[in-house]
Amino acid sequence: MKLILIAAFVAIVAADERPVEVIVDERVAPEAGVYSTNIQLDNGISISENGGPGSLGQTNVEGTYSFPDENGNEIVVHYSAGEGGFVATGPHLPVPPPAPAHVAKLLAIAEQQRKEGITFE
Repeated sequence: MKLILIAAFVAIVAADERPVEVIVDERVAPEAGVYSTNIQLDNGISISENGGPGSLGQTNVEGTYSFPDENGNEIVVHYSAGEGGFVATGPHLPVPPPAPAHVAKLLAIAEQQRKEGITFE
């Protein structure tokens, strides 16, 4: 996960041909599975991430990265990853349309069937 985010930052930085200066580079090496990273570049790119062991053996991660878009507006993405998978949020990210009304009824039926022990294979 960290490798993918760092690779994305490298790609963004590589697209801009001027030299980039690291303003902040704070990293706490993993100790008992807990780590943190805070990096800020002079071109407006930054990443802040904290991670630690999860209850199912995975690493739980929470973080934020930001960068300026082509118009100079700051794009901020908050993310988490762990038992529930990867979730990214930000006002610029697309939002799926609401589920049709009948979906809630179907989910309720499925939940009732699980409670009754009904399975489908």
